[in-house]
Amino acid sequence: MATPDSLYPELRKELTFPLAWGTSPVRDFSDWRLLARAKVEKHLLVERQDETPYAPEYGVPSRTDSCTRELVTLSLTRYERVRGALLTPRGPGPFPAVLLFHDHGSEFGIGKEKLVRPWYDETRLAAAQAWADRYYSGRFVGDELARRGYVVLCLDAPGWGDRGPIAYDQQQALASNFFHLGSSLAGLMAREDARAAGFLAGLKRVRRVAALGFSMGAYRAWQTAALSHDIAATAAVCWMTGLREMMVPGNNTLRGQSSYYMLHPGLSRFLDFPDVASIAAPRPMLFFDGGLDPLFPADGVRAAYDTLRAVWHSCHAEERLRLKTWPDLGHVFVDRMQDEVFHWLDHVL
Repeated sequence: MATPDSLYPELRKELTFPLAWGTSPVRDFSDWRLLARAKVEKHLLVERQDETPYAPEYGVPSRTDSCTRELVTLSLTRYERVRGALLTPRGPGPFPAVLLFHDHGSEFGIGKEKLVRPWYDETRLAAAQAWADRYYSGRFVGDELARRGYVVLCLDAPGWGDRGPIAYDQQQALASNFFHLGSSLAGLMAREDARAAGFLAGLKRVRRVAALGFSMGAYRAWQTAALSHDIAATAAVCWMTGLREMMVPGNNTLRGQSSYYMLHPGLSRFLDFPDVASIAAPRPMLFFDGGLDPLFPADGVRAAYDTLRAVWHSCHAEERLRLKTWPDLGHVFVDRMQDEVFHWLDHVL
């Protein structure tokens, strides 16, 4: 009789990812990309065609020496209005833009405020600055990008900031409710992020859009690039691994709770994480990971990087893929990592 201890390794052996590029019988990359994206779309469990008008409403602008700051409220789906921070450099434009995705970190009181200084809400400033000090060398990444000449848009994901805050143990209940409704929490976030890319790309002040994120934000960045043609380049910091290598005892992703924001039921029977990211090839992509990151074991990062490298090589686009492990760093996006990402964005955009 099968027991949980024996069943788990047997199921893990069946993670062969038969739809991955190079394994799939489809040999034309353009055809494979369409097939793989359709498979991801199917497993989001949230309908694809939501043509609800964005209907943006802008708050009173606040001007600094380097940019204009605005709050913008828009419809990413027909269900809810979402508020975000929009920064625009001073000058005539149009400008390159960055769709900035906040992390998870089990800190729900702030979302967009983790990356953009909350000029509109002094009550969140202390928590936002503490978060920036902990993970971002004290910087607000969005403000840094605006100072460098990028339009920046950062929105709250479901459960964070203006859309919460939820408590840690509510994540599992929230995901369960979505599943009972025939839908998916992770799928909703994926759909919203892709719609946000379309909104930003459609602004007259914008000429090209990159996606950037750290931790869960990195996952959101490469996932959005896979699902949206509006993303021209992607930088993902501290979220890439092979699933088999990640599924080891004690890994945080296997605890439930937070993982439900990044779990599409059934998709792993066909594609691994780097396979999904590879749908965006041969567009420019950057992946940084920390060698001391406890959330993503080194062997998983290596396996994922090998997959990504093979895909971009098959597209004759190796120069568009940047992979780097920082051996002395953990789960952080510190200033020296940021500076390399900023220079890379300057180059590719």
